[in-house]
Amino acid sequence: MLTRSVRTAKFLAVRSDSGTTGQKTFIEQARRRQIIEAAVATLAAEGFGNTSLAAIARTAGISKGVISYHFSGKEELMEECVTAIYTGIAERVLPQLEGLGPLETVRAHVLAVARDGREHRDELVAVGEIVTHLRRKDGRLRYGMADNEELYRGLEWMYGRAEAAGEVRRFDHRVMAVTVQSALDSMFVYWIAHPGTDLVAYAEELADLMVAAIRRPEGEGS
Repeated sequence: MLTRSVRTAKFLAVRSDSGTTGQKTFIEQARRRQIIEAAVATLAAEGFGNTSLAAIARTAGISKGVISYHFSGKEELMEECVTAIYTGIAERVLPQLEGLGPLETVRAHVLAVARDGREHRDELVAVGEIVTHLRRKDGRLRYGMADNEELYRGLEWMYGRAEAAGEVRRFDHRVMAVTVQSALDSMFVYWIAHPGTDLVAYAEELADLMVAAIRRPEGEGS
């Protein structure tokens, strides 16, 4: 749940019909980004339970009313944080995979995600707090495994590409996608709990395991 690096992000598109409206939209979007960044910082420092709108406002240096103007409440703001975090990860990681061979992409994906996580630890902590604690009105957790569907499909696309190129053995792509995503999530959870861990070295070992699990044995037909 923590990484979702190949998730297809949905961006809010605001249409304006005049220069004045466009300027206002730009200012409002900048303010929303400021609030989301403050929410992420507060979550990472204080945890979900202590991340109230008032606490976020203090972090941002604005009034609570400003947050209420842009977001209906904590639930909407937390959901926007999740979208913003995953969008940022995708925008930073996906370009690093362009131009690589199919099997090379599988390995590079793991390493790119790890390096990105190392540089954006607060975002990982924040999204972990949200997915662990944010609940719907009926008490159920807001986020669950079903929310990984787009990510699983992205991983399956990578495996399908490698299989079509004859670089991997035949295997169940969904089983591998679920297994790999769980391993990536656990990698970050372990790193956050044990900050002295060399995250990139961990990722290199994990990437080697993943490639070894799917690589087509030498001399074997596709």
